[in-house]
Amino acid sequence: MSRPASPRPELFPVILGGDIGVYALARAFHEEYGVASTVISGLVPGPIADSRILRNVTVDDSHDERQLVDAAVRVAAEALAADPGRRLVLLANSDWLVRTVVRSRAELEAAGYVVPFLDEELLDQVSDKATFAEVAEKVGIAVPRTVVQDFAGADDPAWRPATVDVGWPLIAKAASSADYQDVEFPGKRKVFEIADQAELDDLWSRLRAAGFRGRFVAQELVPGDDTQMRSITAYVDRRGVVTLMAGAHVLLEEHTPNGLGNPAAMITGDLGEMFAQARSFLEATGYRGFANFDVKVDPRDGRFAFFEVNPRIGRNNFYVTAAGANVARFVVADHVDDVPLEPVVVGREVLYSVVPTRLLLHYVREARLAASVKRLAPDGVHPLAYWAGDGGAKRRAYVAAAKLNQVRKFRRWYPEPTGTGF
Repeated sequence: MSRPASPRPELFPVILGGDIGVYALARAFHEEYGVASTVISGLVPGPIADSRILRNVTVDDSHDERQLVDAAVRVAAEALAADPGRRLVLLANSDWLVRTVVRSRAELEAAGYVVPFLDEELLDQVSDKATFAEVAEKVGIAVPRTVVQDFAGADDPAWRPATVDVGWPLIAKAASSADYQDVEFPGKRKVFEIADQAELDDLWSRLRAAGFRGRFVAQELVPGDDTQMRSITAYVDRRGVVTLMAGAHVLLEEHTPNGLGNPAAMITGDLGEMFAQARSFLEATGYRGFANFDVKVDPRDGRFAFFEVNPRIGRNNFYVTAAGANVARFVVADHVDDVPLEPVVVGREVLYSVVPTRLLLHYVREARLAASVKRLAPDGVHPLAYWAGDGGAKRRAYVAAAKLNQVRKFRRWYPEPTGTGF
């Protein structure tokens, strides 16, 4: 076991979910404080299986808010019964799980948790991609041209979709991932590239027939491949001070239908003016807690546009910890110790990657970026490769298999790089 930076045995982190980002949060708490986390999920998938740094608690239906909240309350009661001095911290790392926690904040706080998330009204505003664009424009932050298609009245035989005029091709995606999560239809994707009106009409028809009654956004397609994307992770404390600002230059994103847009490899660094605009948004809206922004640079003129803010730390949050700003520290200082931290802007370069370097270099076509990958690769980080603290044989085998699986997935879904990333 690795030696923690600041041992805090009284800390008791509880995390909802089961993906790679959940493991990264558990790893952050273990590295910084030497504590194991409790993870509540439906199944026990590979990222959180056979781990020494977390304890798995399962529910029958991980899509049932009541089951998740009840499980969290039970975990809290058991923890405090064993040691009344424990300090319980509750985290979640998907939009709908954050919404579950925020809706049940009073009950969870009564059970003993600190709940480091924004309030429900602001959550509704910023987690919706359509509303985010409206708010961002008001505070002077650049966003792509956007048209919102509301399906609320789609049960009416006379319903007709709105006219979309942002240019072709365009990007279409659900305004709220929570509204879209349980909708199923042939060809479902996280993000759609739409070439013309016929393709858009077909998508609207499939969504209507599937019973989707939320909102979809149609946005201007900003050109450029995955390397034009940037990721920003921030933390705003209870005083309203942005105590963390970290960012990364995306090199490659996932390309499976349900994972499209999730970064698979990034190089961390200071993003300058993008940080300034992200900070402006957070301060203007009264944001609290972790936030994760997606930004894209237009290769034609260098201008950038903010696509969305996720009301959580993000699936690839380990890039922040790896670059020297352990993410657990910001929550603990703010909500457990009530100690104001001096703001941190992360500038250190680190290669974060969940794919083999050889595969990554196949997609990084710019010579300068490829040289950076080769220079940083020997010290590159994979969030699941925590050999100092969690290096059991099954974990090592899973990480090796996961890397090989990435090769298969890219061969199937994105065999060659394209100018748009689609």
